Amino acid sequence: MSFRNLFRPQSASYTCQSCLLRLSRFSKRPYSTNPFDTKKPFKSKAPKVELPTTPARTRFAPSPTGYLHLGSLRTALFNYLLAKRTGGQFILRIEDTDQKRTIPDAESRLLQDLRWAGLQWDEGPEVGGPYGPYKQSERSELYKVHAQRLLDSGHAYRCFCSAERLQKLAESRHQMGLATDYDRTCANIPHSVSNERAVRHESHVIRLRMPDTPPEYEDLIYGTFKPVKQRRGEQAFEDMILLKSDGLPTYHLANVVDDHHMAITHVIRGSEWMPSTPKHVAMYNAFGWTPPQFAHVGLLVDEQGNKLSKRNFDTDITAFGEMEIFPETLTNFAALLGWSHNEKSDVMDLATLVKKFSMKFTRGNTTVTFGKLHFLQRKHAALRAAAGGEGLQKMVEDVSKLLQDPSGPYQEWRKLTGSPLPGAYIEKIIQSDAENYTNANEFVYRNSFLFAPLRNPPSVTDAEDVPTRSKALKELGEEEWTKDGLMQKVREIIDERPEGKKGAKDVYHHMRQALTGREEGMRLYDIMLILGRKESLRRLGVDVEENAEA
Repeated sequence: MSFRNLFRPQSASYTCQSCLLRLSRFSKRPYSTNPFDTKKPFKSKAPKVELPTTPARTRFAPSPTGYLHLGSLRTALFNYLLAKRTGGQFILRIEDTDQKRTIPDAESRLLQDLRWAGLQWDEGPEVGGPYGPYKQSERSELYKVHAQRLLDSGHAYRCFCSAERLQKLAESRHQMGLATDYDRTCANIPHSVSNERAVRHESHVIRLRMPDTPPEYEDLIYGTFKPVKQRRGEQAFEDMILLKSDGLPTYHLANVVDDHHMAITHVIRGSEWMPSTPKHVAMYNAFGWTPPQFAHVGLLVDEQGNKLSKRNFDTDITAFGEMEIFPETLTNFAALLGWSHNEKSDVMDLATLVKKFSMKFTRGNTTVTFGKLHFLQRKHAALRAAAGGEGLQKMVEDVSKLLQDPSGPYQEWRKLTGSPLPGAYIEKIIQSDAENYTNANEFVYRNSFLFAPLRNPPSVTDAEDVPTRSKALKELGEEEWTKDGLMQKVREIIDERPEGKKGAKDVYHHMRQALTGREEGMRLYDIMLILGRKESLRRLGVDVEENAEA
């Protein structure tokens, strides 16, 4: 399914119940100590987590090796909401140590997309703050100092193994069905010898010396996380690399050092990081630091249980903007993916999300279906139309731009608006039918009868008197062409027929078909007000010129 077809025209019978059911189809399988292992149950009982009583400092730390996607937006959003709900700070940190994979415009796009979504950071690039710089490439010396500190304390060691040896080791252990972790060949090199080899600029990395028993930690969502122990005789150790041979830090070292020095109190991130967290906790312990509190949210998956990818809607956020999805729609949608609330309505703007936010997350993966996004877009469109202001004007501008496209299909709208500037006319239509607005193109298609003269409307009633009686609307003058005046006149037309109110359906059906050429659409009286007296009567078959004085 392509994004081009994401917002196809919907029927009037569309309801959100099915979307709610589909969106809430979360994974029911017991969760394991390894988020990708469905065989071993996660035995810890989910804790009941209250909001912190002191301001939380949270962070979003994207890498400029890619653009902001739905899953990463959700991570940023949850951290933002926790910080704002508790009166704390939301920090943006760019983790750009992987220079080889960095995309030139990724950082600028990240900043642009976060601001578009309304997630303005309190500290970070272009803002500054007391714990800067906020780009890891500008903090290299800090990481080297801390790697040396672990070397001096014996919690780390230099590894001089070549890439070829490590590759052969991994292949050999894999063939034997063993873990492919390091065998600590360099762990027992005397400190003095290690220093001498480093002074001679012998290529090496620095590894963390993991404890024999990896530490447990308390996850705010999953409870006690116990790392899987290795089998006896498997002389392999998860001694992860902290500093690479080029002197740059790995994600693990930079992440821990930065979170500590930036005083981060809470980390909300995807459950794929759960197996790495004990290693991070071990590093915190080696430094003698208190780790932040961790909350791991489930992965976003499609209806087949596959992790979202570019092929199944995990596109970058810019694409949603190009589809004219409102920022408040997307943040609302993202917030509901793995977070639950006790409100009567799912429709919430960013300010409401902050006010209602809690640490009530769903265990397990979250199935993403986009019918809910469509539903929320319509609801937020109605809110924009009711509130007026910039939100409504942006919708008007998008429709106006579409109409004025010289290569577009709508070239006759001026005959109906009587003005070269269609803004006021479009605004009336949006305010009358905002609950069915998804984007400009679909909205104009749905209401095309209001943007082009209707030609040869079909005869749709078996009641032969209805077309003739409907012409009685000509008795209303321009000043009487109001909603109340139209409702009263239509009631008179219905009452004067032999069937009376029982035949009301025939009258409404004929008028709708004559005015729009369609079976359904916006409210009938709104249509007649938007079209105006002259065009409405023309479509009802009245010779308007001869009855101009009526």
